[in-house]
Amino acid sequence: MNANLLVSIHPVVRVHPETGEKALFVNPGFTSHIIGVTAAESRRILELLYEHITQPQYTVRFHWEPGSVAFWDNRATSHLGPTDLGHLDVERVLHRVTLVGDRPVGPDGFISEIVAGKEFRTEADVKVA
Repeated sequence: MNANLLVSIHPVVRVHPETGEKALFVNPGFTSHIIGVTAAESRRILELLYEHITQPQYTVRFHWEPGSVAFWDNRATSHLGPTDLGHLDVERVLHRVTLVGDRPVGPDGFISEIVAGKEFRTEADVKVA
């Protein structure tokens, strides 16, 4: 159980803070619905967006080898770990690092809002009483 379940309202499209490029900011594992439309409309719009972001021209399949290192910019990339590796006769050891980032901003200037939970911060930001 996650002691800090973070729930936020994000723009569907976010603007990359460094490049200014626009990217879809939806993820089937985290996006529950789109605000401002009916539940049925939300489901269908999200289905279309998920179909779009999973087209082969927008995907990369990283081929792991001993010593491999992979990283990506979550501000412009969707990530889905592989689920089809059961046939491999090797043990993969992963060390995951997630950097504290900025709040997503939409093309209209809307900044993500936290609805529940506490914002993730660096240890330097944590105040110990």
